[in-house]
Amino acid sequence: MSNHLISKNDPKTESHIKKREIRIHDRVNQVVANGIYSSNAILISLDDNEILLDKSSNERIYPASLTKIMTAILAIENLPDLNETIYLSDDMFKDLYSEGASMSGFLPNEKVRAIDLIYGVLLPSGAESSIGLANAIAGSERNYVKLMNKKAKKLGMRNTHFTNSTGLHHINHYSTVSDIARLLEYALQNDTFREIYTSKRHTTKTTNLHPNGITFQSTMFKHMDIEDVNDGVIKGGKTGYTKEAKLCLASLAKIDGKEYILVTANADGNPQTKQFNILDAFTIYNQISKDNVY
Repeated sequence: MSNHLISKNDPKTESHIKKREIRIHDRVNQVVANGIYSSNAILISLDDNEILLDKSSNERIYPASLTKIMTAILAIENLPDLNETIYLSDDMFKDLYSEGASMSGFLPNEKVRAIDLIYGVLLPSGAESSIGLANAIAGSERNYVKLMNKKAKKLGMRNTHFTNSTGLHHINHYSTVSDIARLLEYALQNDTFREIYTSKRHTTKTTNLHPNGITFQSTMFKHMDIEDVNDGVIKGGKTGYTKEAKLCLASLAKIDGKEYILVTANADGNPQTKQFNILDAFTIYNQISKDNVY
């Protein structure tokens, strides 16, 4: 068996890769031209940082719970011990209940490991998990939001401004799918974030109020019968929804051995309808396979 490996820097190899990327770009954009549900979308090949689809990617959107990607990665980076116990004070729950925020299932006065709160942020999209982390790290959600905006600026998210850690609607809480893709690409470089983000389920350790723990399910995976796409698989995702933001999704797929991220926003529907954000992900990812572009 030959041990010869083709160098990626070989001109013929680079030309071959570039031609394939152009074919993917053309095919995906043809599909989008024929109609997807999301008004905004961006598809990026992580291996070479190529943008393969750009549909109004710099147009301002409301990110809804895609916000929690920032909430989670900041928590991972700022907590020296992810097994430390965090107390969820009674006073933070009242407003969340009245606003109808999505919750992980923790209760007032519960004591929870930080790592379980981060799972609670990314899988069931829990607002109490987000604020519990914010309070523990920065003393208040307001101070945590300052850290979020500082991080956004550092990452070059020029069209993003956060006013909360949960994604609840506020007119001055906005982003773009391009900025969210930049954030997700950064966060996926962290092994802890990647492990949580790609999990389908997680059961927390016992707490003072849940002796058997709580089992979370990903808000994306629970709406999917299969994860397979042509020659690949959808590996993880974070959904988002508010009435103003509509259905959003920031997802990761591996196809033909390469990783891609897709961020979509502004798809009609709600958590009780068909998940048009997820349907768009399948539609777009299914066009990437080499069988479709050669």
